Amino acid sequence: MAKLYTNSLLQPTRWRTREVRVGDLVIGGKTPIVVQSMTTPSTQDTKATVDQMEKLSEVGCQLMRVTTPTQADIDNLPAIRKEMKRRGIHQPVVADVHFLPKLALQACDFVEKVRINPGNFADRKKFETKSYTDAEYEEELHRIRDAFLPILQRAKTNGVALRIGTNHGSLSDRIMNRYGDTPLGMVESAMEFVNIAVAEDFHQLVLSMKASNTQVMIQAYRLLVSRMKEADMNYPLHLGVTEAGEGEDGRIKSALGIGSLLADGLGDTIRVSLTEDPEAEIPVAQKIVNLFALPHEDSPVCDMISPSWPLFEHVRRSTKELVSSFQVGVGGEHPIRVRTELEGNAGAKQIRENQSDPPFEVVVVSEKKDERVSWPIGTGCAYVRRPSSDSPLEKGREFFDELSLSINEAWLVSEYQEKLREKLQGKPLWLRICSEKNISTALSFARELKNQISLGIEVEGPTLTKLTRQLVLKLSEVQMNPPLHLHLQTPLSFSKEEAQILAAKELGGLLCDGLGDSVEISSAHGSAFNHRLAYNVLQASRRRMFKTEFISCPSCGRTLFDLQETTDRIRKKTGHLKDVKIAIMGCIVNGPGEMADADFGYVGAGPDRIHLYVGKECVVRHIPTAQADERLIELIREKGRWTDPQ
Repeated sequence: MAKLYTNSLLQPTRWRTREVRVGDLVIGGKTPIVVQSMTTPSTQDTKATVDQMEKLSEVGCQLMRVTTPTQADIDNLPAIRKEMKRRGIHQPVVADVHFLPKLALQACDFVEKVRINPGNFADRKKFETKSYTDAEYEEELHRIRDAFLPILQRAKTNGVALRIGTNHGSLSDRIMNRYGDTPLGMVESAMEFVNIAVAEDFHQLVLSMKASNTQVMIQAYRLLVSRMKEADMNYPLHLGVTEAGEGEDGRIKSALGIGSLLADGLGDTIRVSLTEDPEAEIPVAQKIVNLFALPHEDSPVCDMISPSWPLFEHVRRSTKELVSSFQVGVGGEHPIRVRTELEGNAGAKQIRENQSDPPFEVVVVSEKKDERVSWPIGTGCAYVRRPSSDSPLEKGREFFDELSLSINEAWLVSEYQEKLREKLQGKPLWLRICSEKNISTALSFARELKNQISLGIEVEGPTLTKLTRQLVLKLSEVQMNPPLHLHLQTPLSFSKEEAQILAAKELGGLLCDGLGDSVEISSAHGSAFNHRLAYNVLQASRRRMFKTEFISCPSCGRTLFDLQETTDRIRKKTGHLKDVKIAIMGCIVNGPGEMADADFGYVGAGPDRIHLYVGKECVVRHIPTAQADERLIELIREKGRWTDPQ
């Protein structure tokens, strides 16, 4: 059994990693989490690159990465360093190298850190299927070692750190053929290089496991930490969701992946990858750190809990189906539902008069004092949430479809239970748990009622993860499996962006663990915002696709077209499609690999030239940019995935 990736599922503290020095900066140990970004101009353009570095410096970027795909890029690094010094920009610089070990070797003379991708280091990805014997596999490792050793020696001499940066989309054919395109394959890819470095007594390493799929990303980092703990290693982690996209979607995906790991005590430096100007990434990264980073503890709590849900793969928790009187099923094999809260008759009227995309599915009607709600029967599932200060029986409506009750000790009295059974008459009951101390009371109450009614359990509050984990552990102990409703209440002071970030981590992280059968968000920004945010979190966690998924890289000096403009243009033409994943990649470094997670791909192939992919197969090569959009739409039509916009 794999080692637990965190010291505690219920009371985690930050994992103490080895200190790695990057110039004057320290990553790992007891130091605060480092926020970094990457420049987008060509590294051969000194002025444009340093202009952007200046903007990044002004917003608090602590570490800056540049791409060095060619010899000309390496040759221009001294000019960039000279101009940085002239302008008073003192942040350390990382060189991002792919494919050519000789460039990584030279970069060690000019920067404080070099990133290499184990998936394409000394390898050209051909998507070839080959069965390696153990001897052939070992021969490949010797070839990699011979190419890697000079870099280790130069980095040790110059005091340069190395990032072993694995990408889900660019695993080598060797790894793909033995382990598949999996979190395990990602970990094995990195550990091959780590083991070579350790054998040479080189320890200035930072590791990353990036993916555009948040489930894969979270699982890969957990598995990596588990593997390191088994080997008595503790190298710092660089966290990031690659190709996260733009706007709300990019922020939600980034916060989901990065925030979930930070909240379990993992991560020493982060990069938020948005298809926006790099300086827009830093404030988002800072918010994620401020909300979720944990303190170090000299004597952390180490529990021996054996979780009842998988930690290194996604399997949805099996629950009992609950069906309302409007036949809206929750739990079982039903999709994860979205509840939206609307107040009183005004809320009911809003549902009647407005069509929503995505549609309203389960609606909470919160009754106001002395108001009887006239619910428009047939337009959805009506659900009554009584104020917790009211008696559940004395002021209840004569008609409701579902009832939600907050748990307190008084309701264990048998008199209430008898009246409740009579009132419900088989209608669903949701027991609402708002704190740890109510779990035992709720489960005792549930055991008394479960044979007479349809029962669900609701977890409610601003921090759901610990409460939900505790509840699921208890439910497993008593062998109960009611559906779970996750209700996040964001602080009233939170901005829209902060609400998005909190919802992504608190709801999305649990969903990626397979926990939760319905979700709901309450914030200060109105029911329409809450409603769409809940669906966006479901999409980001890959639990329910309701719109087009755009996998777009954040741009860099390798990008061969205006990525922001192109993404916006393609989004306008294809954004109405349901459950279709489209990747928009600036170059061929990660592009072909990421096609494995996308249905269709649009990849820069050269000046004014585009490759188009279906899955990971390139089906149209070197098409002029002016023709690429329409040809992409034709491909979607040919594969039967196109629908005309409403």
